[in-house]
Amino acid sequence: MYDKHLSSQFDSELNSVSSNVLELGGLVEMQIRQAIYALSEFSVEVADQVEKEEARVNALELEIDRALSNIIARRQPTAIDLRLLLAISKTTANLERVGDEAAKIARMVKRIIDSGKARVLPTAELRHAADLAGEQLRKALDAFARLSVDDAVAIIRDDDHIDEEFDGFVRKLITYMMEDPRTISASLDLLTLAKAIERIGDHAKNIAEFIIYIVKGTDVRHSALEHVESITQ
Repeated sequence: MYDKHLSSQFDSELNSVSSNVLELGGLVEMQIRQAIYALSEFSVEVADQVEKEEARVNALELEIDRALSNIIARRQPTAIDLRLLLAISKTTANLERVGDEAAKIARMVKRIIDSGKARVLPTAELRHAADLAGEQLRKALDAFARLSVDDAVAIIRDDDHIDEEFDGFVRKLITYMMEDPRTISASLDLLTLAKAIERIGDHAKNIAEFIIYIVKGTDVRHSALEHVESITQ
């Protein structure tokens, strides 16, 4: 993931933190898969499991934060080492928020089931968007482990697909609510769910931007894609 240092202890500390970040990534990926399954099968039991995992995600985030604080205090890193630690901290925060979004999806699934309108609403497109967002997160974690700038740029480029799915789904929901006002309550829950999926894609994009920051030393947040590509060439 990074070049070796003169201090083997420093490398050991970085490896430990990196392993915890990947473990956290695995946890939130599992939450997303479970949340998508809960949506596909309208399963309250699986939705409950997603919410239970939230405590594990939060605990691991705190553990990583403590480890990073200790490393920075004792090692006083500079240049790429400092960028790496800061990016790990930001990546950890984004992963924790992905877990929050997965839990939000689980809660919305249970509300939609309780409404009795679940099976008459358009969820197929939503499941497809959730699959895209989950795949984006998987690619982002893989790219982060390898510090691959090329893969990071591809993730940023592909984020538009998730946004397009969200916009199309919103238009379809509006049509459903206009045709049958009785579906408004459940449709609004689906809209919240769709926004949570879009946010997962945003967090994957954020992680990709942190990779570029580590390797290139340039903050590309809020930059146009053309600018990002020019920096990374």
